[in-house]
Amino acid sequence: MEDRKDRIEKKPQGPMGGGGPMGLGRPGEKAKDFKSGFRRLLKYLRPELPIIAIMLGLAVCSSAFNILGPKTLGNITNELQRGIRSGSMDMNYIIRTAVEVGALYFVSAAFSMIASFLSASVAQKVVYRMRRDIKEKMTRLPVKYYDENSIGNLLSRITNDVDTIYNTLQQSLTQSISSVTTILGIVIMMLTISGYMTLITLGTLPLFMVITMFIARKSQKRFAAQQKKLGELNGYIEEVFAGQKIVKLYGTEQECEKSFDKINEQLYEAGRGAQFLAGIIMPALQFVNSLGYVGVCVVGSILAGAPRPLGIGDIQAFLQYSNQFSQPIMQTANIANTIQSTIAAAERVFEVLDSEEQVEDVKNPASIDGIASSVAFENVCFSYLDNVKLIENMNIKVAPGDRIAIVGPTGAGKTTMVNLLMRFYELKGGRITVGGLDIADMKREDLRSLFGMVLQDTWLFSGTIRENIAYGRPDATDEEIWQAARDAHVDHFISTLPDGMNTMLNEGVTNISQGQKQLLTIARAILSDPKILILDEATSSVDTRTEAYIQNAMTAMMKDKTSFIIAHRLSTIKNADLILVMNNGTIIEQGSHSELIAKGGFYYELYNSQFAGV
Repeated sequence: MEDRKDRIEKKPQGPMGGGGPMGLGRPGEKAKDFKSGFRRLLKYLRPELPIIAIMLGLAVCSSAFNILGPKTLGNITNELQRGIRSGSMDMNYIIRTAVEVGALYFVSAAFSMIASFLSASVAQKVVYRMRRDIKEKMTRLPVKYYDENSIGNLLSRITNDVDTIYNTLQQSLTQSISSVTTILGIVIMMLTISGYMTLITLGTLPLFMVITMFIARKSQKRFAAQQKKLGELNGYIEEVFAGQKIVKLYGTEQECEKSFDKINEQLYEAGRGAQFLAGIIMPALQFVNSLGYVGVCVVGSILAGAPRPLGIGDIQAFLQYSNQFSQPIMQTANIANTIQSTIAAAERVFEVLDSEEQVEDVKNPASIDGIASSVAFENVCFSYLDNVKLIENMNIKVAPGDRIAIVGPTGAGKTTMVNLLMRFYELKGGRITVGGLDIADMKREDLRSLFGMVLQDTWLFSGTIRENIAYGRPDATDEEIWQAARDAHVDHFISTLPDGMNTMLNEGVTNISQGQKQLLTIARAILSDPKILILDEATSSVDTRTEAYIQNAMTAMMKDKTSFIIAHRLSTIKNADLILVMNNGTIIEQGSHSELIAKGGFYYELYNSQFAGV
């Protein structure tokens, strides 16, 4: 399919992960339009709002019970202090209060577990619907979309970006409300103990914010550079691993190692700077927290000796609150950054969902019952790119049962004709008819059911040989499948396998040869029994003797069927009823083999060039 690829703008290859790294001091990719992306993400959350409300309520209760713990525990210390001074302790009160503290923490943990379970459930349902929408969208996208977007990019959006959304929903929904509740609760509890010490603790808050914002801003560019180099490295590794045979054939292992080392060194430098900044933020925040802790200790000591002394239990509780104060603040900052990365990931997913879909089928499609296999191109115009013309005013008439060969140099437009005939692309002008019906008036499913296709690039999937042959006709009987295998001369090979038709083809189908793959795809096309057959160098991977057998089988199969044969080996199309010679998207010659040879034109030169010296 060289002619198509030559005209498509190349896109960057290799993994293109969405969202970037997450975490405090590790800002990922920023959203382009945060509000719009956030609103669209909320639409996926809307069906789960009742569960989300329950989950958030549980998170608030969990945080509230957890916050009450230090204050209640401080009451025990106060009672112990009073008892030491008075010489009499209320053990019942101490035991009862200890039980209350245990109950508070138990209920807090229980609510937190239930909230986490509900959060995971909500996240799973959201990404389930998102993946379902993406899959349905992919079936409605035109072939052009897949040509213009790298597979690595699409896979990254479907997997990495959706996983980023899932992780954020699972972790941040409950954590965000818990962190906010904890901050407010701690401030309230500290105010009930001492206003002076509360002011000291709150005085550290601006320092927290300044340090976080400063380091986050500095590390943004470094983490972006790290992600870029990581993508380059992954792409290079994927490329080299896929071409290991060629690398070893030409002995370029050392060059590959040098290229890898260069990219790896760049990744190391980018990562070192980013990780350094990410690494210093926690010590910096802990230092600020320690300053506040020291200040609270000093003031608490003074208040403990005041005329109206503050209880040791109250000071103990306050110190616990002070020590806990920084954690929810850091979690909140982390969540804010994570949400930015998540919305950016969601935008990448929404870009796929918003991509232009293929032209819809007509509301009242024409019936294909009893349709003839004649084909006509009438003033057809087409180009992949608006500024690069390819096919202009092409006119062809093919009668039922005709065998049409299409030849020409690479990039001439041979495969493009097939793409247009099967409506993989929409015409820029003119029309194509099958059996006198405009293909634009048919359902795509009906149109493509008329065709059987065998490509030079074989496609088989991980499954049994039987499943692969019957891919187009899953209801075919065993006898029909075996007959197709016999017609394709692949039955002997299948019979020699221990499991026969039930032999499993592994992922990537590396446990059979390229020629055997080709024979299986031919058997698949034979079994589908199409009205129109398209062969794109269908016998390129088999030996000459097997090719002769297949040609005989195909000759019988093509009886009363229209056939289009794209060929580079011109010796295989001598018996074609009509040969179309293409160059630069135009049919420059047409006729039988003998007629074109007699003309002494482009086909004559092309044919003789293959047999020069014979």
